Amino acid sequence: MDELMRGRVYGADHDDPHPGPRPGHVYRELVAGPLDGLLLDVTGWSEHQLGEPVELPTEIGAYGAGGRAQYAPRPGDPRRWDWRGDTPDGPA
Repeated sequence: MDELMRGRVYGADHDDPHPGPRPGHVYRELVAGPLDGLLLDVTGWSEHQLGEPVELPTEIGAYGAGGRAQYAPRPGDPRRWDWRGDTPDGPA
């Protein structure tokens, strides 16, 4: 878990002097795709939410600005979420 705590958090500002994880928060590691290696803050998420895929806005995926990267919990290791592909941003 110490290794996990050294990463950069998804959504942190590029000029944030402390873009890493914060004490007392819960994170999932994003694996592969455009957000590879970033940590997703899931503090306060329900067990149901933690078991569901997410679509995260990103400007560095296949669709550039306005696209989303899809990640889902890895079977057998739910602390790591695997990339499932990119989608264009659309109505939620």
